This record gives sequence, structure tokens and C-alpha cells, in this order.
Amino acid sequence: MSRTALGVFRLNGQFLSVSEELARPAGLTAAWWQVIGAVLREPLPVAGIARDMGITRQSVQRIADLLAAKGLAEYVPNPAHRRAKLLRPTEAGRAAVARIGPGHASLATRLAEALGEDGFAETVRVLERLSAALDTLPPPPDTSPDAPA
Repeated sequence: MSRTALGVFRLNGQFLSVSEELARPAGLTAAWWQVIGAVLREPLPVAGIARDMGITRQSVQRIADLLAAKGLAEYVPNPAHRRAKLLRPTEAGRAAVARIGPGHASLATRLAEALGEDGFAETVRVLERLSAALDTLPPPPDTSPDAPA
């Protein structure tokens, strides 16, 4: 387990570094790209974005507010919930993400060449299986000294 976790932590750092490089010319950060990317197909509430991305609602809220302030996203009414507005990209937000496309496609091509098409597909399947398995596990027990027995 430790080896897997350390490998995933390293991979996460590598992806964040590459994502920052890809997003920078478009005027985005990796985190901004991630949040805008989550709502490209359909507007979502902040809580839904956070759930899909596996991060805190507060983190997404902070980024969503920044994106809205910069004109890259906007809040729209949510017919299912009066208070939880939906976030959607503006045309400027979509254009920024589109500017990332060529670099992203080039990276995907280079990774596919390095891993081979079958190897790349298998890597994706294994990561999806690992994520799905983790989703099914109950949270670990609290083993802190102050935890109730």
C-alpha cells in the first residue's frame, strides 16, 4: 500500500507540474483548468464539482469565485436548488481551455508513444479500478490517542 500511495503522490505532483505548464499560456492555473473542465459539458453546483474531483467544497468555492471574478465562469440559477447556484464557463473560459488543447493533445500523443496504445489504455483502466475500489472502502478507523474506544 505504501509503495502504491507514494507512486500516486509522485504521479499527482508530476501531473500538477505538467498541468501548470500547459495552463499558463492560456492564463489559467492547473486548479482553474480543473474546475472549468468539470463544467464544460454541463453546469454543476460547487458541491458536485468537489465530489467529482475528490476535493473539498471550500477549495472549489474559492476557485469558482476567482473564475467568476475574472470572467472565466459564471453562476446561474439552479432549478433543483434555489441556494446552490450552478457554475458554468463563459465564452472566455471556454476559449482559455481551448488554447490548452494543442499542448494537451501533444502530451497525450507522447505518452501514448512512450507507453504504447495498449499500455496507455491499461494504465487508465488500472487507475480507474484503484479509484473505484477506494470509493467502496469505509473510512479508516480513528487511531488517534483521543479517539473513543
